[in-house]
Amino acid sequence: MLCTTCCAPRPLCKGTCYPYVGFSLQGCGWVSAAFLPFNTLLGVAVPFDEDDKIVGGYTCEPYSVPYQVSLNAKSHYCGGSLINDRWVVSAAHCYQPKQIEVRLGEYNIDVLEGAEEFIKSEKQIRHPNFNRKTLDNDIMLIKLATSATLNSRVRTISLPSKCASAGTKCLISGWGNTLSDGCEYPECFMVKLPELLQCLDAPVLSDAVCQDVLPGQITPNMMCVGFLEGGKDSCQYDSGGPVVCNGELQGVVSWGLGCAQKGLPGVYTKVCRYVDWIQETIATN
Repeated sequence: MLCTTCCAPRPLCKGTCYPYVGFSLQGCGWVSAAFLPFNTLLGVAVPFDEDDKIVGGYTCEPYSVPYQVSLNAKSHYCGGSLINDRWVVSAAHCYQPKQIEVRLGEYNIDVLEGAEEFIKSEKQIRHPNFNRKTLDNDIMLIKLATSATLNSRVRTISLPSKCASAGTKCLISGWGNTLSDGCEYPECFMVKLPELLQCLDAPVLSDAVCQDVLPGQITPNMMCVGFLEGGKDSCQYDSGGPVVCNGELQGVVSWGLGCAQKGLPGVYTKVCRYVDWIQETIATN
């Protein structure tokens, strides 16, 4: 998207070109924490809505998503999924040039509850064909500096045995923004980040529908999950987090045009296309 599509009143669009963003392509949406200096995060432009969940979702049962991790660089900025005791899958656009902290066993990210494990990253490996402009191949592996201790609150999630078919019900989770688009300036500067992990049940949409609603923007490595009627979606700061269908990691939160907008479902990295790359990368690192 061109910078000229930015909303004029939004300060992040004034005089600054962000060619791509975390969960939203450039436009009148928001800019992900993954690309901004941390001292600008409170100014991220995200519109207002009265929903107080992962846009239209619900608060997860405590520790019911034990594979969910929080990526931290001074604060939470992306999610991820633990696939074995040393490796996490996240989005390539969540890459940070410096060492990050991976937080496991989290539920309330503002309170130490006793189950948490905070482990530094040893490596962050983006897919070699990651395209920053189109967000194709938006997947990354993070190697933990030490092994995670697996227990009832820290568990792994399986990689997919096959791709998920249209209509498959999936669980999306994260600590991302809970306010959706559709407001007018100046309310559009409001962001609401939850303390408790949020969940959303959503179906996989067919490739044909995905291509139809987002023509020219969907590659074979992407999948749409959500509701064409809008109102339910993942959002900013959910980036990199899991989409789990039938007990398998089928998607990684990647991008979208706004959040929970009618006719604009969220777009996710299709993990089933990367199983070989994941296994080979782990074996060689």
